[in-house]
Amino acid sequence: MSRGYQITFFTQQSRRHQGRPLGDWLIHLAQEMDLPGATLIAGGEGFGRDRRLHAAHFFELADQPVEVVMVLTEPQCDALCARLEKEGVRLFYVKVPVEFGVIGAAAEKA
Repeated sequence: MSRGYQITFFTQQSRRHQGRPLGDWLIHLAQEMDLPGATLIAGGEGFGRDRRLHAAHFFELADQPVEVVMVLTEPQCDALCARLEKEGVRLFYVKVPVEFGVIGAAAEKA
């Protein structure tokens, strides 16, 4: 069992950083930083502080809401946030304390 944070970033498919969609960029950043994992979740619709509805449409996915979720130790979370600050990325997030681990017989092989 470990303790750390679940950090979830919220953006839209159309937002970009270094020429690629921001959600994809975050996934690749997590790999580059050797973080334990990240999941990109595409949403059907949602709205943010601007109160504007963002939705995935059949012909246009640019406005589709996207979440990137990671579960990290405190040092990993601090390193990620420092890197995002250094990159100049402006991004809404939620950070929640969590307890995490792997359960079951296969956990010993991981």
